[in-house]
Amino acid sequence: ATKIGAQGTKVKELKEKKADKAEVEAEVAKLLALKQELTALDPSHALAVQDKKKKKKETKPKEAPKQGPSKKELRMQERAKKAQDAEEKTKQDGADAFGDYEVVMSKDMTSRVYTEVRDLDETKVGQKVWVRARTHATRGKGSLVFLVARQGLQTVQCVASAEACGKPLVAYVQKLSLETIVDVEATVAKAEVSSCTQNSVELAMSKVFAVSKALPDLPFQIADASRNENTAAKEEGAITVGLDTRLNHRVIDLRTPASQAIMRIKSKIALTFATFLDAKGFVGVQSPKLLGGSSEGGSSVFSLQYFGKPACLAQSPQLYKQMLAACSGFEKVYEIGPVFRAEDSNTRRHLCEFTGLDLEMAIVEHYYEVLDLFGKLMAHIFHTIETECASELEIVSQVYPFEPFKYLKQAPLRLSFAEGIALLRQAGVDEEKQGDFDDLSTENEKLLGDVVASKFQTDFFMMDKYPLSIRPFYTMPDPDTFLDPKCPPHQHLSNSFDMFMRGQEITSGAQRIHDHKLLTERVLHCHNSPGHGGPAPESIQSYLDAFKYGAHPHGGGGIGLERVCMLYLNLSNIRKVSLFPRDPSRLAP
Repeated sequence: ATKIGAQGTKVKELKEKKADKAEVEAEVAKLLALKQELTALDPSHALAVQDKKKKKKETKPKEAPKQGPSKKELRMQERAKKAQDAEEKTKQDGADAFGDYEVVMSKDMTSRVYTEVRDLDETKVGQKVWVRARTHATRGKGSLVFLVARQGLQTVQCVASAEACGKPLVAYVQKLSLETIVDVEATVAKAEVSSCTQNSVELAMSKVFAVSKALPDLPFQIADASRNENTAAKEEGAITVGLDTRLNHRVIDLRTPASQAIMRIKSKIALTFATFLDAKGFVGVQSPKLLGGSSEGGSSVFSLQYFGKPACLAQSPQLYKQMLAACSGFEKVYEIGPVFRAEDSNTRRHLCEFTGLDLEMAIVEHYYEVLDLFGKLMAHIFHTIETECASELEIVSQVYPFEPFKYLKQAPLRLSFAEGIALLRQAGVDEEKQGDFDDLSTENEKLLGDVVASKFQTDFFMMDKYPLSIRPFYTMPDPDTFLDPKCPPHQHLSNSFDMFMRGQEITSGAQRIHDHKLLTERVLHCHNSPGHGGPAPESIQSYLDAFKYGAHPHGGGGIGLERVCMLYLNLSNIRKVSLFPRDPSRLAP
């Protein structure tokens, strides 16, 4: 121990004197050798023990791998692992939470249940739902994304946050093109959203998938096609969409809320027509549209070749519904079907193909039985539109403002043709502009409608006893004038009528001739009369023969579905109520 102390002092002095490095190292080696000898002789010696502790301290870094990382290193490793796990989870969740579907090819069926947008309300708050709809609008706001989903007439706001759903899902929704069809899984939450039809709830999205993507460049924006027709032109910077552009891209235009509402109202009219008559014992029928001759004569017929034979498209189901009601034992029939008119007319109220609502019925004594039925039928249709299409009417009015349709609820106004002419005379229309036995011009129809609306507070009325000379060959003559030898033929009247809405004709009807002899005479008379026209007897021989074997007295009429819808809504053009209108200049889409 003494030697170790002396050698240690020597080493210290050399270091203080800054002696040569080699000399110091040599003396240090001697000191270490002395300490090793002492440790071998007495391991418990204080100098030996002190030397072991130092050795442990010196060799501690080499033992670090056995002891593990430090607390700081552990915290850093934990944060790195969490970040990695979050990244992996985002990738994994992304595969299940958002993305584009493969083409739906009916490969599989799942138990997934979809909820209609119209059914989303406060009763479903807290429930998880699936919704399929179109992207009506999208917008980002900080870490949030909002999507307005549209399904038919209904819209609902959907929202997602980066915190709840992850940034990738939010970014995916923001990039969705408008009109893309999406599937959304979401939880219904209570909210006030005045811009959507479902204004008391919103959807908190958890998953979003594109079912069918729309091209980002639409022919026009749904929002632009949904502006108020009367005020859009006055709005600074507002873009409006013309009718031709709408019709050229009809499938886009039909997606607008106003178009959706119009077509639903039109559908309701046709359905109401059928259900009303079903309840009255009428039978729905489907008559042929390919004919060997024209149904009513005249030049407004589409001719075609039928396996080498001349044929045409039906101008109406007229002859067949007569044969069914009067001759075939059905007695009361109706039909909803296409009507073809080859009229080279490009007016706002004419189409070359439209939908006819036709009825024909046996009568007992008087053709007013037909008028009574028509009056009740039309009142029922008007009432149904009012009560069952209130929301659709409101949507239409936001784009195409109109005055509510007025009608007499107890019984419709009936005027004779002569009374109608008298009202026109009072309004200043002289004989040069409207003869007593001439058919009404479009201008005079509108004027008469205005006079009636002002005088009788109704937009709907009937007018009967039209001059026989302006009605088809199958129309029953009025007995008081036709059988009066003193009455000139040009003053002969008929048991016929028209119905009007807002001053425009929607229906033409009459009692039909059921007597074979009289019917044949009238066919010949009309066919040979200049200016009247009518089919040649031989072209409708099967029709004429049907009345040889006993036929009921009968009558009926045909309603233009598109005109009823157009005039009830007071729309400016009939093409707005036709899904894919056909006129002289349009055969597509």
